[in-house]
Order: sequence, then C-alpha cells, then structure tokens
Amino acid sequence: MKYLPALAVSIVALAAHAQPVGCDGPESHQLDFWLGDWELTYTQAGKVDHSRNRVTKTLDGCVVMEVFSGAPGVALEGRSLSMYDRTASKWKQTWVDNNGAYLDFVGGPEAGRFILSRTFERDGKRIHQRMVFQDVQADTLKWLWQRSGDGGATWATQWEIDYRRVR
Repeated sequence: MKYLPALAVSIVALAAHAQPVGCDGPESHQLDFWLGDWELTYTQAGKVDHSRNRVTKTLDGCVVMEVFSGAPGVALEGRSLSMYDRTASKWKQTWVDNNGAYLDFVGGPEAGRFILSRTFERDGKRIHQRMVFQDVQADTLKWLWQRSGDGGATWATQWEIDYRRVR
C-alpha cells in the first residue's frame, strides 16, 4: 500500500503531459479545403465522365475521411483516411478501393499546393506517384494524379480531375 501514493502521483504527472483529445492545431486544418460534397469531372479514354466524392472529418476532427463513388463514370469505389501525424510533422493518407488497391501517402502543403506522395518498387524499378491538390478556390479545385520514373525530377500527369462543390 505504501506504493499507492507514488502511483497516484505518477498518473497525475502523466495526465498533465498527455496530448489533448482532438486535433485543433493549425496543421490539422490544412486539408479542410477538401471537406464537402463534390462533383468530379474528368476525361477518360477521350470521353468526359463524372463521379462523386464526399469528404468529412471524423474521430474528434483528427481524421479526414473520403468516400469516392466513381458512378456513373467508372465502376471504382474507394475510401481514404488522412491525418496529420504530429510525431512525424507530416500528413499521411491510406487509400483502399474495390479493385483491391492499398496505397499509402505522405506529404502536406508545398509551394501553394497540397501534395501527398508515395514510392514503391515494381520489377526492380522505383516508381514515384503523387496526388496534387491545386488551384484551390472556395467551390472548386483541381486534383492531379502524377507519376515519375526519374526520382521525382519530372512528373507526368496521368489523371486530372476538376472538383466542383455540390450545393
């Protein structure tokens, strides 16, 4: 029983240094421009298509959750979870979809854009991919899916999506 007061003091000391619940720091709001309901327009195989994206915050405002519906344009359904990792001082995102894809990204604001990127190896070659949010306005933004085979010195846009907020 003589150790009980020391344990209580230790618990109080830990609680005083604990991280607050929720994510109210300014970095946790850097992706807030993406929140909302969006109609997406893009060209695929020479044809203009449309899809939908709903982006919300969850888990005490710590996580940005994306629900992508390719319909009617494509049969792709996907989800992503994005969060500012305070320990790494970076944004991290995980994407999964109905084609069995699992993609993980790291990044954040960069020269007026928001960039999340990843690197992986295929057939002995390092491949770099990134998504770029740019030209962000209150009700519109442009999203680019890019790839680099030269370590990121040059980027080729493979998919360009125009976002328009649904009112």
